[in-house]
Amino acid sequence: MRIAMWSGPRNLSTAMMYSFGNRSDFAVMDEPFYAPYLQATGIDHPMRDSIVQTHETDPDKVALACQTGGTPHLYMKHMPHHMIDGFPLKWAQDCINVHLIRHPARVIASYAAKWDALTSYDIGFAQQWEMYEKLGGVIIDSTDIRADPERMLRALCAAIDLPFDPAMLAWPAGPRAEDGVWAQHWYHAVHKSTGFAGSEDALPELPQSRAALLEDALPVYEKMKQLALR
Repeated sequence: MRIAMWSGPRNLSTAMMYSFGNRSDFAVMDEPFYAPYLQATGIDHPMRDSIVQTHETDPDKVALACQTGGTPHLYMKHMPHHMIDGFPLKWAQDCINVHLIRHPARVIASYAAKWDALTSYDIGFAQQWEMYEKLGGVIIDSTDIRADPERMLRALCAAIDLPFDPAMLAWPAGPRAEDGVWAQHWYHAVHKSTGFAGSEDALPELPQSRAALLEDALPVYEKMKQLALR
């Protein structure tokens, strides 16, 4: 089994990668198209130089790696906005595609704390809907996972015909060998974790300067939320 988990940034995606990676039957890949995306676009993200120097930047070679199985399964953490025009996507047609969503107010607040110059493209809601339309699959909301991890992970496993493993509910604190080099900037909180955090608080209040971002993303989130696993 090869799982392609698609999500925008700041979306419980690393915790989900650690959850599946804590199973003995899964290998994991951390955003393998991030370096090709940065190389092709020239976008200046935190640690850009280290990322493109450390990780494979050829999208065709990355696509080939994504076609290789795991032990016996493979879990891949992907972001839809990394898949720019011309990048191969045929490899994903044979994957089990899962789309992880989170309320955009939470995404924007979390992202802005790490990187101020964010745009609608950076948070990736429109691209996530396009990916869902192309590939189909299962949608799951990170808020629901945090509220009841075991129930939602059992539901996800049932939806993709994978036996649930209690090892998915907890993992040792600290970094993983599979982390991208960007973990030094982005993964501080999840490296302190040993499992999923509890239910989220009320939605954050965003400054007026972020209102347009929320307005763009909210309709997409609400549309996907209606289709999400219950």
